[in-house]
Amino acid sequence: MLKRVGRWFGLGRLVGLTLLAVFVALRVWDPGPLETLRLKTFDLLQIISPRSVTSNAVVVVDIDERSLKELGQWPWPRTLIADLVTKLAANGPAGIAFDVLFAEPDRLSPARFAEAVASLDGDMRAKLAAMPDNEQALSAAFRRTRVVLGRAGHPSLIGSPELAGLPKNAFAMVGGAPNPYLFEYPGLLHNMPELEHAAAGRGLITIRPDRDGIIRRVPAVMIAENQLTPALSVELIRVATNASSILIRRDQAGIKSIVVAGSEIATDRDSQLWVHFAPLRSARFISAVDVIAGKVALERVRGKLVFVGTSAVGLFDLRATPLDRVRPGVDIHAEVVDSILTGTLLTRPNYAIGAEITLAVVVGLAMIILGPMFGAVPIFTLGAVAAVWLLGGSWYLFRIHRTLIDVIYPLGSSLAIFSALTFTNYVREELRRNQIRSAFQHYLSPDLVEQLSRDPQKLVLGGERRELSILFSDVRGFTSIAEGYREDPIGLTRLMNRLLTPLSNSIVERRGTIDKYMGDAIMAFWNAPLDVPDHAIKACDAALEMRKRMALLNKELSAEAEAAGRPFSTLDVGIGIATGMATVGNMGSDLRFDYSVLGDSVNLASRIEGLTRFYDVPILLSSTCAKRGGDHLACVEIDMVRVKGKAEAERIFALAGGAELAVDREFQAFKQRFGAMQASYRAREWAAAKIATEALAVLNPHYGLDRVIAIYAKRIATFVEHAPPAEWDGVFDMDRK
Repeated sequence: MLKRVGRWFGLGRLVGLTLLAVFVALRVWDPGPLETLRLKTFDLLQIISPRSVTSNAVVVVDIDERSLKELGQWPWPRTLIADLVTKLAANGPAGIAFDVLFAEPDRLSPARFAEAVASLDGDMRAKLAAMPDNEQALSAAFRRTRVVLGRAGHPSLIGSPELAGLPKNAFAMVGGAPNPYLFEYPGLLHNMPELEHAAAGRGLITIRPDRDGIIRRVPAVMIAENQLTPALSVELIRVATNASSILIRRDQAGIKSIVVAGSEIATDRDSQLWVHFAPLRSARFISAVDVIAGKVALERVRGKLVFVGTSAVGLFDLRATPLDRVRPGVDIHAEVVDSILTGTLLTRPNYAIGAEITLAVVVGLAMIILGPMFGAVPIFTLGAVAAVWLLGGSWYLFRIHRTLIDVIYPLGSSLAIFSALTFTNYVREELRRNQIRSAFQHYLSPDLVEQLSRDPQKLVLGGERRELSILFSDVRGFTSIAEGYREDPIGLTRLMNRLLTPLSNSIVERRGTIDKYMGDAIMAFWNAPLDVPDHAIKACDAALEMRKRMALLNKELSAEAEAAGRPFSTLDVGIGIATGMATVGNMGSDLRFDYSVLGDSVNLASRIEGLTRFYDVPILLSSTCAKRGGDHLACVEIDMVRVKGKAEAERIFALAGGAELAVDREFQAFKQRFGAMQASYRAREWAAAKIATEALAVLNPHYGLDRVIAIYAKRIATFVEHAPPAEWDGVFDMDRK
């Protein structure tokens, strides 16, 4: 059970779950960079699909560069502003809102002008002081129409006793007080008191840009000087519709909406209105100088909501929006009102955060669960489909329902999880490859180790059946050699290393796998764990090379012994090779296992290696191995033997050399005569067989079969004296290993 759980919650899934938890916590924290990325995504939606203009209910009277040039620098005399209001009122607007402040007395009022000019005589000063004040002229103009004055939030408390009796904005609440969720300013920058009293409404012109300086949303209601105060745009709608109050709805997540003149307007939890901007339209703007000059057609203003503001660069009311780097601030208020009237405000519902986190968790868990099961390519395809679905869903909600849902967060988190899973899988595979390299580097050739590390599936764990060539080698007379090192075990170890190293290299260099060392003996096999098509030839080539390197080692050891003045015993090795079916894989117990082989061919190779002592032949092969070698090997069949533990007889072959010797005419002649001798022997033609063995003894100075020929001569002599039984089939029974 624990193993099953461990496989299910592997390293990849653990990393993925950890990363998913981090992303959920990150979304709850919502740091600045994450918020900015989300907002930029919303900007892209607006850039692709800006709001379509379906209404001309809002106009902007613009104190533009031309107006300043023709009417003089700002601030203008309040009498000029009064003239502007009067001209607008004559055209019958639904309401007028000022996106400018009149926070200081008009320096051009007659009395203040008289005080400012010291050169005036007393009579002139008295006449100016008796003239009507400019503030009075403007306040009188305000009273003749519906005017909403702008106010500004201030970071410090200002206070104005003159406004003590001013009516406060009327609000109603549903769901509890909204104060904890609203933006708050300690102070409030007012207009001149007489203007405030004359206005029909008052609203905040303060707009809070986002972290990157772009204005995307406008607070509908704020707190300033501990008072609930509506935005200029909201207050203009209230005044224009003669609504008595503004209703604020809230729920457990924050502000839900406001209700003005019976219309519910959705907000975010901070009461902010998400503006769906339309491209900047020059048709909305009327130059202030044209209004004052009476050049504006009646239909441009009648029944419309009018904002008075500025686009002049020097008056510093230019803002950045998702669609424009520079846009007059007054036009943002106009966009808010236009969006409210046409029902095209964007919404970001209070459940948006929960929905985005849920999407991230669902997609992330799908990646975590399915990733290790199906691999990178299917999961990448699934992720691409999910990405298209999420992006399409986000676009649908924006385009059809004007709802803002951030899919970049769940997509980004799932991409990060996918990348982490892919990287973890890569690391795991690299570790597995390193483990394979570590496990096989001393037993396999480097190219085989590299192939196996690239494709571990070629290593079938638990065992598989396949044809192998198995080699056993053993040093002859090693017991007596070891006795010579009885007082020098370190020297014996050093000798073993010098002996086994060249023998092992001969095997590994020819793509063999070393199974184990058994004292001075080596067991190796070919064609596992990776395919070696010519495994029998490779095994025989390795055996021939082992003999060559043993000869070189003997020369080195002989020279060293002679230099040290000590006796030297030649090291000799017998090698047996069998080719056949065997089971190969990881074998052992839960505590320890090795990559090894089992099977009848393994036992046969071991028995054949033992026969090298009896026949005094360096390398013996099974019949299958000799057959697989074909013309690449110089082989001679030397006997039919029934080894101990096997019921069936096996033809065994002496390996005299490689392909070059195999085509040598002298060797071919010897092989032919040896076969003829065996045929006579097995046909019980003892006289012919005896003559053939005597001739072979002369022809065999180079092939190492002296002992074999002598054995046949002795058998023939015995059978001449005592004929074998009638059932004799020419097989020699070996009664020992």
